[in-house]
Amino acid sequence: MVLGQLFSPQTQAIFFNWKEKPVQRMLDFDYVCGRETSSVAAIVQPGSSGGFQKLFFGKAEIAIPVYGSTTEATRKHPKADVFINYASFRSAYESSLEALKAATIRVVAVIAEGVPEKDTKHLIAFARANNKVIIGPATVGGVQAGAFKIGDTAGTLDNIIACKLHRPGSVGFVSKSGGMSNEMYNVLARATDGLYEGIAIGGDTFPGSTLSDHCLRYEQVAAIKMIVVLGELGGRDEYGLVEAIKAGAITKPVVAWVSGTCAKLFKSEVQFGHAGARSGGDLDSAQAKNAALRDAGALVPDSFEGLEELISSTYQRLVQSGQLVPAKDVAPPPIPQDLAAAVAAGKVRVPTHIVSTICDDRGEEPTYYGVSMSELIEGDYGIGDVISLLWFKRKLPKYASKFIEMCVMMCADHGPCVSGAHNAIVTSRAGKDLVSCLVSGLLTIGPRFGGAIDDAARLFKAACDAHQSPQDFVEGLKKKGIRVSGIGHRIKSKDNRDKRVELLQNYARKFFPSTRYLDYAVSVETYTLQKAPNLVLNVDGCIGALFLDLLAASGCFTEVEAAQIVEIGYLNALFVVARSIGLVGHALDQKRLQQPLYRHPWEDVLYTS
Repeated sequence: MVLGQLFSPQTQAIFFNWKEKPVQRMLDFDYVCGRETSSVAAIVQPGSSGGFQKLFFGKAEIAIPVYGSTTEATRKHPKADVFINYASFRSAYESSLEALKAATIRVVAVIAEGVPEKDTKHLIAFARANNKVIIGPATVGGVQAGAFKIGDTAGTLDNIIACKLHRPGSVGFVSKSGGMSNEMYNVLARATDGLYEGIAIGGDTFPGSTLSDHCLRYEQVAAIKMIVVLGELGGRDEYGLVEAIKAGAITKPVVAWVSGTCAKLFKSEVQFGHAGARSGGDLDSAQAKNAALRDAGALVPDSFEGLEELISSTYQRLVQSGQLVPAKDVAPPPIPQDLAAAVAAGKVRVPTHIVSTICDDRGEEPTYYGVSMSELIEGDYGIGDVISLLWFKRKLPKYASKFIEMCVMMCADHGPCVSGAHNAIVTSRAGKDLVSCLVSGLLTIGPRFGGAIDDAARLFKAACDAHQSPQDFVEGLKKKGIRVSGIGHRIKSKDNRDKRVELLQNYARKFFPSTRYLDYAVSVETYTLQKAPNLVLNVDGCIGALFLDLLAASGCFTEVEAAQIVEIGYLNALFVVARSIGLVGHALDQKRLQQPLYRHPWEDVLYTS
């Protein structure tokens, strides 16, 4: 490291409290400066279990490791000697002190505003006792042109290029204000060959390092030929610079201005933007500080408007005297524009990867097929209407949405002995999480359990539309070795009817415009009951037939749409939604009862060879 410098083109930092934009801006700066390696060695995210964050280094995508603690990060990356702290003011003290105690950390930048003054004083004392540097609190950071920058310093990449910060100039700059620093980098790019190093010490009353600290460093850096200082009213920091100039510790030309001269126009004390920018006694005033700097030998303009001209004339004298050789301009390598920015600017066309036609969450509130959440809650909508909007992309008549709700209610559960509930119970008793219990139950749904609605609908539709007699329909399937989906029950029979089927039939005959498919299914049941008393129309078959009637008679679907709905498998989805309610209930019931691990009894197993 060159004497007096904080940074170099090899400097690497540990970034505390992950923020994507400032880290990416650092990497973009690295790339345009021609660095071979990233300036961010690691990211510390408190509580993280590790991993990586993906970012871009020029055209290439790189992975920066993430650690859960500063201790681990400093141990894994001993060459990273700068700690960039983006913690909030509530935790900035603890995290900064931990970094200062790390043997490998040399510079700590504290970005947060509002750090308690007693905490800042403690950090300053510890840093001075251990020969370390603090930038901040309440700072944007600092930059060494062509080498290294902290976080958001100097703003966007366009501003960095315009300020010539991608290559070193000849000016050392220090200020309290991060915003004014960015403005001054532009001024220096116009009036000189640009910045060599710039630091914003922060606007709090007690900065971790002072204006004079950095000016004294600049005095030792051979590449810095002149120093520019932008102070502000409040505090006595500028007087340290006055004493250094008077003592001959700083011999390079110093162009300085202290902002806040307008405070004299106010009758009472004025608090400007920074905590430390407060008009108080005469010595704290901008006028007194400017006068003291001028008397000490600094070059001070009559107003801020004259600052750029004074910087330019000072620079030109150094050039004419041969003390300064202007830095050559270097064309920075182009950085590809991020896809999101290019799309927003209309520069590229990118095909989408997902198409959605049922909802939109981009506005002030989500919509289900054009119906806002407010309308759903405040209007006469139920869960059947939500299903109709999201599944069928239309609002169905009230009798139809009520039918859907009836199906959900009736199919929600059928006791603990059916396969789906049994699986969910066993999984819950194994100590698994709720989602695992639900999925284990859902995986049993198929042709033999709850998944016959679609098959029943397909079979009934084909036969009814072909005007096939129930006998021909049943016997034709029998010859093919196909079971009649929707017919048959393990418990219910001719003399022990399924109440659910009865309720659905009664509702449909009362409210549906037509029950043609249901009537056909009942005629099939009449034929199958002649064969065996348990070959009744079950709830799957009843729902399948009634959905066909809903699709055909509601006037909401074309024949093509109705056929597509049956083919895709919409109807089994209704059973899945309904039965999920019961499966969750069984899983929670077992957990609530604290049931032990289930083991099937030996006596219920036939062991044979």
